[in-house]
Amino acid sequence: MTNTKDITKVRLHDGIVGLLNIGSILLASEFGINWIYVAVGVAVLQILSPITKFCPVYTILNKLMPDTTPMQNGK
Repeated sequence: MTNTKDITKVRLHDGIVGLLNIGSILLASEFGINWIYVAVGVAVLQILSPITKFCPVYTILNKLMPDTTPMQNGK
């Protein structure tokens, strides 16, 4: 059963990843195309996450929110 704190963790994850993507695109349009590599890196991690069971954002959120179900913790 999923509790409210787990839903909050998923929403925080999605918000952080979305901000990284949008921020990278805005920085690339303003300061040069090299900033697009941040968005590419985030996308690669998102694509590999179901296979590797590793997500840096979830790793940080798991430590910051220890009373929730660990997600994408390598298991």
